[in-house]
Amino acid sequence: MNRERLRELWKKEEEKSFKGWDFSSLTGRIAEEDLPWDYKAAVLAQMSGECVMLDMGTGGGEFLRSLQPPRGRTFATEAYPPNYELCRAVLPAYGIEVRQVFDDASLPFDDGFFDLVINRHEAYSVQELARVLKPGGWFMTQQVGGQNNRALSRWLLGEEGMTTDSGFGLEQAARELTVAGLTVMERQECFPRLRFLDIGALVYFAKVIEWEFAGFSVDGCFEKLCELQKKLEQDGCVESREHRFFIVARKPI
Repeated sequence: MNRERLRELWKKEEEKSFKGWDFSSLTGRIAEEDLPWDYKAAVLAQMSGECVMLDMGTGGGEFLRSLQPPRGRTFATEAYPPNYELCRAVLPAYGIEVRQVFDDASLPFDDGFFDLVINRHEAYSVQELARVLKPGGWFMTQQVGGQNNRALSRWLLGEEGMTTDSGFGLEQAARELTVAGLTVMERQECFPRLRFLDIGALVYFAKVIEWEFAGFSVDGCFEKLCELQKKLEQDGCVESREHRFFIVARKPI
């Protein structure tokens, strides 16, 4: 193991740019266990031609476009300026209107506007969600729980590396939706394995997912990364645990 050569390679990964929510550069370099539910299939089953829908925190709009949602009846929100500009340039051609939103508790839509609100890995206000849903409207979300990659982050950076709420999970989210007046129709939670097949992939991942690896840098974590390199050479991978949960809720008619 040539330490300085590894540092050079890892620094290149650290400096790579990231656009939208596209992890294609990690294809073949990480292995994720399948989730026990199919979020996309669940959303497609709830969509219809007359459906007015919202995708909260659409990222670069890649997932939303893959749904082929109803033209002229689909809206998206996004806060991150580079992603918003990307969406503003791309999504109108698909009949999707995008709006920039910085406050979860203040969505720029009328009361009872949506038949369906979807949310994949984005924060939300349950009160605002209940406000913008029509009576009988549906909310479908797949969330990243507070234990996501927590052990790996703690090992690399200590407790200060993870800035998310450790207690955020299925029960807390379902309880909050119920208090807001929605009926939880379906719920699931799991802790799938995530395997990194090279340490450069972990470096890239940690720089992008900065809220789970706050303060991460190749130089600052170099000795730890070298330890992980040894483990990878011995075991074939470095493993982390993700945390996902899925909820389908409905606003009473």
